[in-house]
Amino acid sequence: MLPFPQAILFALIPLASSYAVPDFAPVPVAPRHPLITPSPTLQGAASRTVRRRGVIDDLKGDVNSVLSGLGSNIPSYVASGVPNFFQDFPTGDKVQSSLGIDDDQLKALPTSVLNIPGYGNWTDQGWNLRFHGNVYKQPNTTESKLNDLANVFLIDTSVDKLPPDQADQARNLTAEIFVVQQSNQNVTFELKPAPTAGASGEPGGGGAVTPNGGSQQVKFPDPTTAEGDFDGFVPIQGNGLADGNKTSNIQRLNVYTQGSNIGNATAYLVPSTGMTIISDIDDILRITKIYQPKEGLLNSFARPFVQWKDMPDIYSNWSRSIPDLHFHYLTTTPEQVTRNYMDFIYKTYPGGSFDTRPLNFSDVQATLSIRKYLLTKIFETYPKRKFVLVADTSNSDVMKDYPQMATDFPGQVQCIFLRNTSATDDGDKFPYDTSGFKDLDKNSYMFFKVPVS
Repeated sequence: MLPFPQAILFALIPLASSYAVPDFAPVPVAPRHPLITPSPTLQGAASRTVRRRGVIDDLKGDVNSVLSGLGSNIPSYVASGVPNFFQDFPTGDKVQSSLGIDDDQLKALPTSVLNIPGYGNWTDQGWNLRFHGNVYKQPNTTESKLNDLANVFLIDTSVDKLPPDQADQARNLTAEIFVVQQSNQNVTFELKPAPTAGASGEPGGGGAVTPNGGSQQVKFPDPTTAEGDFDGFVPIQGNGLADGNKTSNIQRLNVYTQGSNIGNATAYLVPSTGMTIISDIDDILRITKIYQPKEGLLNSFARPFVQWKDMPDIYSNWSRSIPDLHFHYLTTTPEQVTRNYMDFIYKTYPGGSFDTRPLNFSDVQATLSIRKYLLTKIFETYPKRKFVLVADTSNSDVMKDYPQMATDFPGQVQCIFLRNTSATDDGDKFPYDTSGFKDLDKNSYMFFKVPVS
């Protein structure tokens, strides 16, 4: 078996060498028209039948024995095979109540915006850019109150027992969780050419170029939802941007939110053809240990994010070796706590667009359905692009959704790379289900232990 980076480069070289050909990879399926897909909603998710990560009836005994070995303070969602720490965050009135804030105090607070790096596609009408994020207000919360709230998320420890830097991060993340989302708000953005984004060893951060134009103001057409979210594709003017059917370059734009100093992001205009890496983050790009709740919470909540092995070198190598490679980072972590994720990625990996879990996907079942929804959205947006999917075996939704993409979108998934966490970390004692791969070509996926740069 080829080493990890060699395998992917081997898979991608034929595509890169024929890059200028419009339909460069022969696929016996007529390409669909690029779609402007709707924003996430629970309406479709609630009706889906969800299979958890192999923890079904015949495995419950194994899981219960695992849980008994982990201790008595294990959250109930782990027993369901969903090792996701951030569930059921308080929103709106619940935050006000928990912090003791009245309406007048809330009204006096400034409005902030979480602006998530988006992607744009080319259609017959020109460029369409996806804007998504959240509008909220950040209450002024005392350190003592933040300590009390942060302790809720910790297992067998408390903020006062953490090193000072970890205690500060725990309080900061808690403050990001306890915000009051603002509904029925209008959002306006300023677009400008972006000189740099991400760290990949390339000038400008790799994977994209700075366009010659594109500066403009864009008003998002709809007010924010009840949860303060906005998500949708909006047509933008060319204003010097290269047409998406005449260039292979990914064009990078800075997106500034009017009226908010922290509501800025980088967006990527992605051509109709080319290659996109869709990558998970936890336990593949950073050390999380979501299968060990105590460690996972500390690694997510208090400790600085740490890269896993030499994955930054791997991604940097891909960015330098494959022309016009688009990186898309997809995590099911809820959007309130994704600033740390975006900051880590942009300092450590090539810049790219992002997807996170919107606020209306808040319980375990919805969490298991959001990855499939977001994957389908980007596949439908780029029906002629090819995709490489990267993640690890500790996510039940990955083990089901990644092979399903290869089935639902024949010819688009070039390869699936999955880190086998059970084989590389003896702390992962949960079984995982590989049944989704049984009908796939064995040359189209690879389970690996350690990457080789």
